[in-house]
Amino acid sequence: MTLKNPVMTASGTFGYGLEFADFVPLDGLGGIIVKGTTLKPREGNDYPRMAETAQGMLNCVGLQNKGVDYFCEHIYPQIKDIDTNMIVNVSGSSPEDYAECAARIDALEGIPAIELNISCPNVKDGGMAFGVTCAGAESVVKAVRERYHKTMIVKLSPNVTNIADIARACEAQGADSVSLINTLMGMAIDIEKRKTLLSINTGGLSGPCVKPVALRMVWQVAKAVKIPVVGLGGISSATDAIEFFMAGATAIEIGTANFLDPAITVKVRDGINQWLDAHGCQDIHEIIGCI
Repeated sequence: MTLKNPVMTASGTFGYGLEFADFVPLDGLGGIIVKGTTLKPREGNDYPRMAETAQGMLNCVGLQNKGVDYFCEHIYPQIKDIDTNMIVNVSGSSPEDYAECAARIDALEGIPAIELNISCPNVKDGGMAFGVTCAGAESVVKAVRERYHKTMIVKLSPNVTNIADIARACEAQGADSVSLINTLMGMAIDIEKRKTLLSINTGGLSGPCVKPVALRMVWQVAKAVKIPVVGLGGISSATDAIEFFMAGATAIEIGTANFLDPAITVKVRDGINQWLDAHGCQDIHEIIGCI
């Protein structure tokens, strides 16, 4: 898959792209990764399911969506002609769910890629996320690869002991790329009410506070695999993005920063170009993995 530029949006922070059309030219982005899509509709978790924290936010939205069939029938016709890479984030509770969902998206001509969210709990294995073990990651990637024939990006969980091992396992089962990091598990407490701020107690931490962790993991994974690495986690400026390129990412995703500034994606894109021009670089590949 070829990108116009290396700036994409992170799933769950940019809707289906249409919500941001008043703020940025959607065809000016390298790719848009739409919100998480599952085989069956999901209501998500009870409220409250978002909380601000220092330099970031927690969320436990729970993949609320109307299911892949609704996406194919109602959302796809609205986004298929946007002149950029429209990528669907796929989630599930079993390898079979992932594979069936991916297979239905495979039939959509205007969707060139999927991003597999393997941070989902495996219902057959006591709720442990697929992405925290090599065997779990392999089971999902293998099942999807058998039924999905376009570009497959696998989104890695940071809540692991050795993320490079997980990345290699995904690569071995046919992943075309990996993206990282997904959110870190976190918690916040209201000391007056003596209860947690989120309905299910814990949630995913994102925003600038996770950037050093994300950067380190991208650097580790880029050295461990031969497939392209997409970096994300706390990127809110061109400087942040350039750090990820130097660590080995060939593209980046911007997530939480979209909530603060809905035009941040094009600002980062333009800032990258300005930096490259100022430093005499003809191409982004001159700095990818330079450290």
